[in-house]
Amino acid sequence: MNMAVVGMIAGMALGFAGYFGGFGAFVLVAALGAVGFVVGRFLEGDLEPGDFFRRRDERRR
Repeated sequence: MNMAVVGMIAGMALGFAGYFGGFGAFVLVAALGAVGFVVGRFLEGDLEPGDFFRRRDERRR
């Protein structure tokens, strides 16, 4: 599945949450989507736990 389709599905989920559940549901779905994205990147090996805790200038070395 390409990224355009994934983005469309995520947008539709946020739209349904906002329409039927209000702003609180919209924020909850967006936050859980962001958490799921980060977990997915960890599982694929694109991120490491230390990436969030190193200073920006240490990454360039």
